[in-house]
Amino acid sequence: MDYGRIFNFNAGPAALPQPVLERIRDEFLNFKGSGMSILEVSHRSKWFDEVIEQAKASIKRLLTVPDNFSILFLQGGASMQFCMVPMNLLPADQSADYVNTGTWSTKAIKEAKILGRQVKVIASSEDRNFCYIPKDIPVSKDAAYVHITSNNTIKGTQWAKFPDTGAVPIISDMSSDILSRPVPVERFGLIYAGAQKNLGPAGVTLVIIRNDMLERVPASLPSMLKYTTFSESNSMYNTPPCFAIYTVAKVCQWLEEDIGGLAKMEEINRKKADLLYGFFDSSSFYKGTADTDSRSLMNVTFRLPSEDLEKEFVAQATKAGLGGLKGHRSVGGCRASIYNPTGIEGVQALVDFMKEFEKKA
Repeated sequence: MDYGRIFNFNAGPAALPQPVLERIRDEFLNFKGSGMSILEVSHRSKWFDEVIEQAKASIKRLLTVPDNFSILFLQGGASMQFCMVPMNLLPADQSADYVNTGTWSTKAIKEAKILGRQVKVIASSEDRNFCYIPKDIPVSKDAAYVHITSNNTIKGTQWAKFPDTGAVPIISDMSSDILSRPVPVERFGLIYAGAQKNLGPAGVTLVIIRNDMLERVPASLPSMLKYTTFSESNSMYNTPPCFAIYTVAKVCQWLEEDIGGLAKMEEINRKKADLLYGFFDSSSFYKGTADTDSRSLMNVTFRLPSEDLEKEFVAQATKAGLGGLKGHRSVGGCRASIYNPTGIEGVQALVDFMKEFEKKA
């Protein structure tokens, strides 16, 4: 059925898979025979118990999460994690290493410093306006953790390989590339991700934490700011964002059953990115902003010869059913976010439009 939907390249809230939206629609008024919508069922009910357990089990299977990790669903977005991570995991007598690769890394560093914690910025790509991922990261052996942002939505860069940090646990903001490819979860102390980019709707944040990291959580923290509060209550210390978690479960089901897992998803994502970057590389009109070896598979950032042309490009693309191509307000330019739900046909439609726009410009 034609629903009049556009190709959605928004960076977040972003596209959701149409099969997921259709399954939600079909269950919306009467969830699992409860006589209630998923928006109405109690989080203490058997129906929601099944939802949250399904979501956790699917994430564990998709990412091959080891048994010594806990899967939590929190609120406050990834921005809340910028302060929760150091509050919970960085003792006052230790320091933490941070790698600054753009806006969200900068915000994470800022929040840790506001708390008065000792922060070392051990590598940064700020010298070239964050267009690359630093190499040869000099990790401090006594660091409490190393914090990275795996994918940078605004600057269009992504860690192709994660840094070797030895015994120091990696903490990663994976908001914009979670479940887009297999990840060696065992190398991380904690992974967090706001759902609204690649996992589900806004309102829930996924946290995957190694259980020994929970031993660091100070008892003096307010209950709602402690990871242990949520690990001990199955993420239901207070009313969780039920509908958002339900949608996450549906997205994971789609990844498992419709796509065939994360290895297959990564293969599809690489084909999409190769198609778009390959076009850039053959054009003198469009220019990608990220270094070739640091290009994101999720957020493709580019410029046109002038800002006036960029405004016209975005306007005409929107009329042509290609939405969300305006770059972040802090940097301008253009950006195509090609998350998991964006199919190869959407990227091909964008490339075809770009070719026509260039001819007419």
